[in-house]
Amino acid sequence: MTRHDTAQHDGNARQHQADEPRNPGRRIFLRAAAATAAAASGVIATGTAAGSAAAAAPGGFPDYRYLKTLLTPSQLKYNPTGEIIFPCVRGVYDKLSNPLGRYYLYYGPHDAPGGICLAYGDSLEGPFTEYTANPIVSNNWQPHYKVSHVASPHVLWNTDVKELWLYFHGENGTTRLARSKDGITFTYDKVVLTTAMMPAGSSETSYARVFRHDLPSRGARYVMLFMLNNQSNHRDIAWGWSQDGRDWTFDQQPLVRHSDVGANNIGGPHLLSRNGSTYVVYNTSKENGGNLLITEVGNDFSRREHLGLFYDSSNTAPDNGRSASPTFGTDRGVPYMIYEAGERLQGSIAVARG
Repeated sequence: MTRHDTAQHDGNARQHQADEPRNPGRRIFLRAAAATAAAASGVIATGTAAGSAAAAAPGGFPDYRYLKTLLTPSQLKYNPTGEIIFPCVRGVYDKLSNPLGRYYLYYGPHDAPGGICLAYGDSLEGPFTEYTANPIVSNNWQPHYKVSHVASPHVLWNTDVKELWLYFHGENGTTRLARSKDGITFTYDKVVLTTAMMPAGSSETSYARVFRHDLPSRGARYVMLFMLNNQSNHRDIAWGWSQDGRDWTFDQQPLVRHSDVGANNIGGPHLLSRNGSTYVVYNTSKENGGNLLITEVGNDFSRREHLGLFYDSSNTAPDNGRSASPTFGTDRGVPYMIYEAGERLQGSIAVARG
């Protein structure tokens, strides 16, 4: 594993220090429920046991706790649909000349017309300031495409070319790549993923995130995680690998199936590394708890250890029973998780601290 950005792989996040959780009874209950679901699907849940709710999350990750809301649609100038989703935060202070702030936070509405948006700030705790000319990428980029919406920005700092690479979807079955020297003005590159690259009947290949991760046996240096849907209308986590981040090979079998973890739908995957291994964190739909779960896949992606509950969404605002699409960063040694908080297409962007 090559660590390249403190706001990408959260591999050096600090161990959680003892403190009372926001809702210990609910956390203990949900950990037990996750273990039961894992056992029912033939796997062993190895998350924190009941009675030790203040311990670190599975895999030795911090026990993240909600800190504050960063972005609310009603307070944004660009707000065509009253909703925003899928944050992605990147530290740019050591990569770009004269950036607007130490951190760039990408996000956007999902529903038509969508739009890839930018906010910037000097701390992962905020405040973040909305960029004045949002969206920085729209649903009509001639001559490359004209679609109903673009959404789900994920930005990778590509050390090979010293550029910020933006992966985004539009429509739901197509993931595209654009590239930038400053994180604001992007040049269109190409389509990198469509439903046609997955098994027949696939209907969605979206919400992709790309990470610098070495897979020597596959000749790959990048990994893509994304949400896969088909005619069954149950969403899974799928994955692919690439030598250059542009041309991809995709596993035709899901990396994590919804049924593996007792859920109807899972999505919003993010790759994390810690203690010499590799993990995928992802969200369940609200009907299945609306929480973040974690699966250990190992550095070569050969493992499938479903470890249970990673983050317990609160029943109170802003989570309102749903947390999704996390992105991670470390600011001056303190680990943070920025995520969707609230009902799908009705929420805000919040930050939790480890």
